[in-house]
Amino acid sequence: MLFDDRRDAGRRLAERLEYLRDEDVVVVGLPRGGVPVAYEVARALDAPLDVIVVRKLGVPYQPELAFGAIGENDVKVTNDVVVAYTQLSREDMAGVERRERDELACRVERLRRAHSRVPLAGRTVVVVDDGIATGATARAACQVAWAHGAQRVVLAVPVAPRDTLAILKDQADEVVCLEVPTWFGAVGSWYHRFGQVSDAEITELLHRAAGEVRS
Repeated sequence: MLFDDRRDAGRRLAERLEYLRDEDVVVVGLPRGGVPVAYEVARALDAPLDVIVVRKLGVPYQPELAFGAIGENDVKVTNDVVVAYTQLSREDMAGVERRERDELACRVERLRRAHSRVPLAGRTVVVVDDGIATGATARAACQVAWAHGAQRVVLAVPVAPRDTLAILKDQADEVVCLEVPTWFGAVGSWYHRFGQVSDAEITELLHRAAGEVRS
């Protein structure tokens, strides 16, 4: 299954999540690429939209490969398999984490200045991204949702590898994925159009969603 773009993926994902319509749902997207997907899900479920800010901790010489992730509320997860495979030192990892924590703080401040947090306590939180590779950011996002008092967490993505999904089943009450390929490659390879998403686009979608539904 190839998706035209993130909005198309979101609409298809929303069809699979229709059963959640009668629950007290909040949809949260992972900036940046997960937000356009999450917008379509929130719109279909008539649910409020928010973001959970996480930052991937990339291997210094291969930044796209995550050895972990950090998120709001001082959440941190580490992929021990990647750390062992890449033989990263503590100093290497600490340097990456310092840089990413600075960026995380800036992004949280910037987004929260434009869009106040939607309460998650006692609600079903649907965590949405445009796809999952190693699962580090998805794990961090689920932990942030739990830290904010979510009653139930559903992780929903258009595409992810089977072995990663197996690991993530312990992080959420339910994992929903439309496409689980035998050969994965990169998330972008499952989209016809997979351009960069700007902070301005994220803010616009959050504002648009807030005007369509009350939290």
